[in-house]
Amino acid sequence: MFPYLSEFATIENAVESRPIIGVMGSGAAPHRERAEVLGRLVARLGAHLLTGGGGGVMAAVSRAFVESPGREGQAIGVFPGDESGAAREGYPNPWVEIPIRTHLPLSGERGEDALSRNHINILSADLVVALPGGPGTASEVRLARRYGKPVVAFVDSAEDILELPQNVPIAETIEQVEAFLVEKM
Repeated sequence: MFPYLSEFATIENAVESRPIIGVMGSGAAPHRERAEVLGRLVARLGAHLLTGGGGGVMAAVSRAFVESPGREGQAIGVFPGDESGAAREGYPNPWVEIPIRTHLPLSGERGEDALSRNHINILSADLVVALPGGPGTASEVRLARRYGKPVVAFVDSAEDILELPQNVPIAETIEQVEAFLVEKM
């Protein structure tokens, strides 16, 4: 089937496993200061970056990640589409290297519905970092808790994520985010 991989006993031997760190946040506001430092951290940790593939936080963190010297992971974007699978306007952002197209609509306040792409984002990530955002971000945090994914909010206060569940740890500094990620990786 894959003759060029014949020397490998399994295909898994041909692919180096890296953790996938999902970054969730506002699709409109980039929160550049936090997103950029987080993108560089994910790159430095040697992980893959997963976002929703759009603008705002998703674009800012992806750009910082992709432009980090020496990074080894890839920028993955899981983005919405229409019933034909065509990408919605603004998706994917220019820094997505592995696009995952879906037929699923934008999540918005329906982020926990069975047909929300938020499930794909969270289930595909090994760890989740939430930046400031609205109901869609809060739903991704709740899904991370539901699916047992380690999640931390990189915010100044719980009010930075509308409807943030009370039991989610808050990291106010990038050093706290790094300590969380390293401990959970």
